[in-house]
Parts: sequence; C-alpha cells; structure tokens
Amino acid sequence: MTKISPEFEETVNMEAMLPVSVDVSFASNQFPKYKLGPDNQILEEPQDVNQGPSLKEVIEEETTHLSEQHKRLSVRDLACKFDKNLASAAKLSDEAKLREVPSLEGHVILKKLRDALEFLKGRLAGRNKEDVEKAISMVEALAVKLTQKEGELIQEKFEVKKLASFLKQASEDAKRLVNQEKSFACAEIESARAVVQRIGEALDEQEKNLDESKKQNVEGLVDEVQEARRIKLLHQPSKVMGMEHELRALRATIREKTIISAKLQRELTMCKRAAENKSSLYDLDGSETLGSSLRIKCASDAAPPLSKCSIQWYRMSSDCSWKQVITGATKSIYALEPLDVGRTLQVEIVSNGQKVDLMTTGPIEPVSGLGTYVETLMQKSNSEFNVTISQMNGQDYSSHSVHVFHVGKMRMKLSRGWITKARENYSSLMQLCGVRDDRSTATKALFWQGRKGLSFVLKFESERERNAAIMLARKYANDCNVMLAGPDDQV
Repeated sequence: MTKISPEFEETVNMEAMLPVSVDVSFASNQFPKYKLGPDNQILEEPQDVNQGPSLKEVIEEETTHLSEQHKRLSVRDLACKFDKNLASAAKLSDEAKLREVPSLEGHVILKKLRDALEFLKGRLAGRNKEDVEKAISMVEALAVKLTQKEGELIQEKFEVKKLASFLKQASEDAKRLVNQEKSFACAEIESARAVVQRIGEALDEQEKNLDESKKQNVEGLVDEVQEARRIKLLHQPSKVMGMEHELRALRATIREKTIISAKLQRELTMCKRAAENKSSLYDLDGSETLGSSLRIKCASDAAPPLSKCSIQWYRMSSDCSWKQVITGATKSIYALEPLDVGRTLQVEIVSNGQKVDLMTTGPIEPVSGLGTYVETLMQKSNSEFNVTISQMNGQDYSSHSVHVFHVGKMRMKLSRGWITKARENYSSLMQLCGVRDDRSTATKALFWQGRKGLSFVLKFESERERNAAIMLARKYANDCNVMLAGPDDQV
C-alpha cells in the first residue's frame, strides 16, 4: 500500500471553475483564514486590514442623514437627493446580484473540495486519514458559514430593495410636488404679470390724462393772457377808471330815481285814495310804518260817531287778493306790529246798516335799523327787557313796578328780582302779539299768554324794544317748530 505523505498536494483544475465578473466587489483581496475552535467551531481569524462599515450600516447612516436634512432641504433639492439615492440603491442592488455569482462558485468549490477529500479519505489511512477527516469537517463548517453569509446577504438584499422602493416612491412624490409647486409658481407669475400690466396701463392712462389736462390748462391760460392783453390794448387804465366812475354815478342816479319814483307812486296812490275817500265819511290817519298806530277819524260832520259803529281791522296781501281778520282789533285805533309789515291793512266800519271800507295807501313798511338790532340780540343766549305789567289775566294790575321780561332760545320768563311771575317753554298754547285796543301806549305794549289761564299785557320802554321782543321770540319759537302769533293769526 502506497504511503502518502502529509505534504500531498492535489492540483485543482482551475479551468473547470466558472469565471468571475470583473465588476464583483469583494471585501478583501484574499480568501479568509479559518481555524478550529472549541467543539470543532470554525473561527475566522481577525485581519489587520480596516474593512470599513458594512452595507447595512451605510444604508442606515444614509437614511438617518436624509431624515435630518429633510426639513431644511427645498423640494427641488430633496427630489435631486432622492434621485441620487435611488441611483445608489439601484447600484447596490446590482452589486448584490453580482455577489450571488461568487456565492454559487463558493458552494461549487467547497463541494469539489469535499469530494476530493472524501476521495483521499478512502485512499489514506492512519493519521493522514484523521487529518483528512478534520479537513472535511472544516469544509462542512465553511459551507455552513457560507450559508449564513448568504442568509445575511439575502436580508441585506431585501432591505436594499425596500429602501430602493421607498426612495423611488419618495422621488416620485418629490417630482409631483416639484411639478405642483412649479404650476403654482407659474400661475402666480402669470397673475403678477397681469397685475403689473394692468398697473402699467393705469399709469399710462393717468399720465396721458395728466398730459391732456396740463395741455388744456396751458391752453386756457394762454387764452386768458391773450384776452387780458387784448383788453389792455383796447382800454387804457385811465379809460377803465373813467368808466367805473361813470357806472357808479349811473347806479347812484338810478337809485335816486327809483326812490323818487316810489315816492311819486305812493303820493299818486294817496291822491287816488283821497279822491275816492273824498265823499267818504271817515278817513285813516297815521304813519304807515312799524312802530306807529293808525287812527280812524271822521271826515264829515254827517258821519255817525265811532262809538256807535262796529269796527273790524283786516290784514290783506300786498296785491289785495285775500284778507284775514285781526282778532280783537275792534277799536278806532290800531297799533302796528311786526306781522303787519309788507301787508296792506283794511278797516271795515258798519253803522246803521251802511258799511264803509278804508285801506292803507300801500303795504306797511319796516322801521329802519330794527332788523340789525334783532340780529345783534340773537347773538346772546338770553335777552332782557324792562317792562311794567298793565294787565294780568284780563284785570288791571295795580303795581307799576319794573319787571324783567326774558326772551330765551327755549323759554320766556317774567320776573322781578328773585320772584318769578311766569316761566314757560315755547308751545302751541303760547300766544304773543301787539296790544289791540285804543290805549295811548298801545305801540309800546304787547299781549303774552304763556298758557291757558295765564296772560299779561306788558308795557315796554320804547316801541323799538317792544317790536324787537316780538320778532326775537317768534324767531326762537320757529327754531322750536312753534308758530308764535296772536289769537287766530295766520303767519
């Protein structure tokens, strides 16, 4: 029997081995060294070469890095990053596929090696046979180790595929977001462009309008300047001043002629009335101006006494188209009041069935300066007038002490010192008018009814104050939507 030495070497046919692709990436350039440990476990001897992190660690680190940068990357950058990682994942997947080839080759080599050792085991004996058996056990352990490595590789491949699908989905989502943002941005850009275009058109239109208005203004100024030059050339300053003096003189002349014409017209009317009343039994005497009184006098000896006649005074419009009864004016004397201004007065005298009508020559005229005096009083919140009480509630008042008559914007008051006789707000029950009787002081007196059951006849210091008080009170009452007048008067 041939003895085989331990240094036996069998040449392996290298040509029978499958070729390995040049794109395969191995962790090291040599086959790993193994040794038997306790319980016949195969242990891989540590190598000094720094192999670097594993594929799983690289994938986890890259995923963590992407998660950290997700919040601070823009959509476009994130899409680019996903595309790069997708390419890397595809490359890793391709490398994993290529690693399957060396794995299959390793199984083939181990199988051939085990077959060779089994063949040797049958031909050897003794200690060499034990060494061969040990080698066979080591080969089997290497096969188990290789199977474990293949399982890890399959797991890594699954994780790589999962990461690749995740990155692919993320890349598609990022691209969709990019397209959506791009469409939104395009829409906003178009909207902004339209707004800018409208603003530009509005500015152009405004500038055009401004230019046209400036042009029109300049043309108007040029026309005015030319007209002024033409007037200056036609009229010298001395001529213009002479024309102004002539116009003033003409106005003054026309004013004087108007006054003279009005006086002549009034005198003519008086003459006509006098001619008409020449055969009348009665006549009117007195100035037809506010502050005066009109008196009926007998024009013939055949006229019945006025005490036996029925008398009634009327207010008529300036054109005598209508007339109004003056309630209470049934005496031969009538004191004019502010309500009579601008109206014609008529008195009707009835005696023994005969009626005689007398009229003023024209409308009653206002007194000069009274309107200005009333406007001055209206600037105050309260105007005071010194009066004496002639009658109270239709009865003669015995005391002739001086009282103060207050005319305010909201109320009227009659007082003496701290004692208040009456204080009433403007209302529809209040009445105010001139006294309508034949007393000598009728032009200075007025009738005031604050409310029902409270009335006074007040005498003022002058006709001007009496008329001013009536006018002022009526203006304040009108502001309070109250028509203040005498009994049955129509304002």
